[in-house]
Amino acid sequence: MDQLIAGTPVLNGDQFIPVSEELAAAWRSGDLVIAAGDELLHVPAAERSIAAAAVGRAAHAFAAMATVSDDQISSFFGAFADRLADPGAFTPIAAANAADIDAARARGRSTTRLILSDTMRSDMIDGLRSWAIAPSGRGEVIGRVAHTGWEVEQVRAGVGAVGFVFEGRPNVFADACGVIRSGNTVVFRIGSDALGTARAIVEHALDPALGSAGLPEGAASLVDSAAHAAGWAMFADPRLSLAVARGSGRAVTQLGTVARQAGVPVSLHGTGGAWIVASGHADADAFGSAVRNSLDRKVCNTLNTCCITADRVDDLVPVFLSSIVEAAERRGTRPRLHVLAGQEHHVPKEWFSDRAISRAGGAVMEPGCSTIAPSGLGTEWEWEDSPEVSLCIVESVDDAAKLFNEHSPHFVASLISGDDQEQRRFFELVDAPFVGNGFTRWVDGQYALGAPELGLSNWQFGRLFGRGGVLSGDSVFTVRLRVTQTDPGVHR
Repeated sequence: MDQLIAGTPVLNGDQFIPVSEELAAAWRSGDLVIAAGDELLHVPAAERSIAAAAVGRAAHAFAAMATVSDDQISSFFGAFADRLADPGAFTPIAAANAADIDAARARGRSTTRLILSDTMRSDMIDGLRSWAIAPSGRGEVIGRVAHTGWEVEQVRAGVGAVGFVFEGRPNVFADACGVIRSGNTVVFRIGSDALGTARAIVEHALDPALGSAGLPEGAASLVDSAAHAAGWAMFADPRLSLAVARGSGRAVTQLGTVARQAGVPVSLHGTGGAWIVASGHADADAFGSAVRNSLDRKVCNTLNTCCITADRVDDLVPVFLSSIVEAAERRGTRPRLHVLAGQEHHVPKEWFSDRAISRAGGAVMEPGCSTIAPSGLGTEWEWEDSPEVSLCIVESVDDAAKLFNEHSPHFVASLISGDDQEQRRFFELVDAPFVGNGFTRWVDGQYALGAPELGLSNWQFGRLFGRGGVLSGDSVFTVRLRVTQTDPGVHR
């Protein structure tokens, strides 16, 4: 086909999607069109080629991983960590990151997650070194069934080439390599804001580590493109054994749709935002501490929505408001509040006046508080320095759990209550993989489990890889069956 005609219907499931004028004009021979939901995605041939080459390298490398020893894999992680720790190797990486930050700021983009700080660098190094000493799990017999004259063993094995698309956080780039520990290979596309940093990490740390350890070329491959279309093309490649997407809700949903249509299993880590519920049995000081300590920075497990039971409005709403003010003051700014429509009388009138709110592009005059509908309670507020949260007054903890299940991304829930029975009931009621009784920022694979995470699974898209909540390198495996027959006469 050498042209695409506007208005041509493309079948997607039980609906037809017409080709738009813009798509028809942009399309060239060799391009790919992917139906995702109710829209058509255009993948230029160049982006398709870049993605296909990267996936091909990873798939080819997986076939060669069978001849790689566990010691070689350990050596790779150690060498990768050493390169990041080496000032000479890290200097060009830091320079690339500084350039990415400057470019993002010039475009009015948030740089909160982009900065490769000393702490992030240290965490990356620690994570890689933990993988260097971790057991691989490859070939581990996890079950055995004995029969007369023969037995069956269940054996762990790698799944294949694992594809990642994630936001512009350099540390995730290193964490994704954790799947190599269990015998997989990895291919990834990073957000355009951090592409320069990723290229520098590949050149000065990753590729040298692969080479020194003797791992096959392509065991970790970067899709070297800033275009979203390259991510679509990668997830549409059936040579992937698992597709992992992290980022904003809509983009993750779209990527998941693309992968599923190609028959590729997915693990999606999309909309974030944690909920804290304060019950009639809440200790006010514990509640205030949980709120403050859940707003130290904006990441997926940051407090997003707070519910307070009606019987504690008089004392806990002031504690909540003072706590978000304190969290903002730590960052030298003011908070931004949303309150459920019809409940604005619980917030002092002065909160609704305009004030300077810190945004990615600089300070903006906005109301300190505005109203939202119940459907807005699940909105993940993306903020730079001004903590942004929603407040809702509920009749009971059960009502709060119901709102969580109806409107949240099914991610993190915390109940502040001194009643053990109430805590147990809350755990059973909320449909979330992560449930606690204090601050929400504990939800992190490295912090909570001592294992570098590849993603935190919400249950917004189902529970695959969500049973433990944390997707980590050693959880990406399949099970093979091996039979040993000692009696040659065994038959059916």
